[in-house]
Amino acid sequence: MRWSHPDGFEADDDPARIDVDVVHGFLSTAYWSPGVPREVVARSISGSLNVAVYAPAGELVAFARAVTDRATFAWIADVFVLPDYRGHGLGKFVVTCLVDHPELKGLRRMMLATKDAHELYRQYGFNELPDLTTMMVIRRDPTELYSGQ
Repeated sequence: MRWSHPDGFEADDDPARIDVDVVHGFLSTAYWSPGVPREVVARSISGSLNVAVYAPAGELVAFARAVTDRATFAWIADVFVLPDYRGHGLGKFVVTCLVDHPELKGLRRMMLATKDAHELYRQYGFNELPDLTTMMVIRRDPTELYSGQ
């Protein structure tokens, strides 16, 4: 599925079109996944519903993915816009394309984690969890996890 942005950018959910090197290049330095190996990024893309945004010349400039069963739940992850392309509304564009994707309609729960984009995600109905005592997590430090790979 493809979507058009007024500034000539295009979003696409075709995983074959994704430049894994660009996604890996960004994610390997992101605060949530420092040092992530390329093969881990490639596996994460293959197991997700992805939306990438492409500049008019065709290069990947923004990305987001949903880890989902496409029936009840989705976890929104790895949302980014490359620094040179910020200021065009591409963050909103990629998130809108993903959360409004037909394969994510009717889900009971959609979640994400963010350190710095709360106001962006509130526009889509995301809020802090009302009762953190119902949520549990196993956390592994990406620096330690990927240091031997």
